[in-house]
Amino acid sequence: MTAAALALGALTAVTSAHDVPSDVQVRMFMRPEGSRLRVMVRVPLVSIIETAWPELGPGLLDLARADDPLRDGAVTRVSDDLAVFEGDRRLDAPRIAAVVASLPSDRSFDSYDAALAHVTGPRLPDDTEFVIAQGLLDVLLEYPIQSDRSAFSIHPNFLRLGVTVQTTVLFQPPEGPERLLTLHNDPGLVRIDPRWFQAAWMFARDGFFHILTGADHLLFLFCLIVPFRGLRSLVAIVTSFTIAHSVALIASAYDMTPGAIWFPALVNTLVAASILYVALDNLIAPSLRRRWMVAFGFGLAHGFGFAVALRDSMQFAGSHFLASLLSFNAGLEAGQLLVLLAMVPALLLLFRFIVEERMGAVILSLLVAHTGWHWTLDRYYGLIRFQFEWPALDAAFFVIVIRWLMVGVVLAGLAWLIFGVFGRRESATAITAEHAEIAEKH
Repeated sequence: MTAAALALGALTAVTSAHDVPSDVQVRMFMRPEGSRLRVMVRVPLVSIIETAWPELGPGLLDLARADDPLRDGAVTRVSDDLAVFEGDRRLDAPRIAAVVASLPSDRSFDSYDAALAHVTGPRLPDDTEFVIAQGLLDVLLEYPIQSDRSAFSIHPNFLRLGVTVQTTVLFQPPEGPERLLTLHNDPGLVRIDPRWFQAAWMFARDGFFHILTGADHLLFLFCLIVPFRGLRSLVAIVTSFTIAHSVALIASAYDMTPGAIWFPALVNTLVAASILYVALDNLIAPSLRRRWMVAFGFGLAHGFGFAVALRDSMQFAGSHFLASLLSFNAGLEAGQLLVLLAMVPALLLLFRFIVEERMGAVILSLLVAHTGWHWTLDRYYGLIRFQFEWPALDAAFFVIVIRWLMVGVVLAGLAWLIFGVFGRRESATAITAEHAEIAEKH
């Protein structure tokens, strides 16, 4: 019994000493040069848990005997977990050109040239006091390529390094601007410089699935159409919502919104409040004309919400910013149309065979209002934790104001078109129908 307990204690000690780190930062440089692609990677030494590091003392690396373990770690934890593609062809395993252990105070990875000089330079003296738990592993990989003008892609699957992994990649092409990518965990295949159709397809797909998985957007759309399921009503409401969120999405993508950290929280609160408002409006006396206005006004808030979700993805657009933005919006509309094609028939069947229409609309709206109320409160309490600061009244602020004034003029024109012209036509149609009904009675 005692021996078993001792064995269990030893096993626990070994396991705890080799726990996978919870939060790992990986830094990468990529530069194609002629017939080779140079990739430099920096990872925490403690993330390479399988390697038995030679020690001078408890937790201190013996640099004199560390060359082979460092190279093994570079292969098993960096080279093997990094897939690099030239076009659609995966490149062969790279040559490990250099491997060095670095102190946590080393700042050479602030630039490519400094990192290259450090990795290819002399290693640390053998008598350096090097704490394994704080040290870094720097690796220089060299891949043979056909041309430094090729389109490159990577799949950095570094999840074995930690529970959560953030990888920063700086790509430096022979010509053109650098590209900085921030990747989380296993991002899958990442195209460094995608072609326009590749970027368009990726963002259209993201937009499509974003609307399908966005519970708050789906609930808002559901509440909008519960009392109005006729074709003309649906077209008017959905068009109003679509125009509004498209304008807000594009404006946000072009930096026409506050960059303060409280703004996403404000947007999320407004989105929740929009659900609550429309659900309560369904309980009182829903009006088609007012519903257009509500869809348009709250559509702006939902557009800002879409922009928050899109913000981290625009780094993958390459040089196709506008095409990617429009494709994301097209994906949103495709997903929205699919949702409507499912919602409308379901509501028609529900109100025809299960529950009377007005009673069913009240029950559904009450359920959604309950959810919207809790979401609004939760997000409001999250919002008030931020400290609001008025923007600086500088030139950049007034440029944004002028841009929004221009957008406001366009929106006013669209509002006049929707609420004025179409509204008058609807009123004229209603009056004509009323006169015809009176004539029939007489």
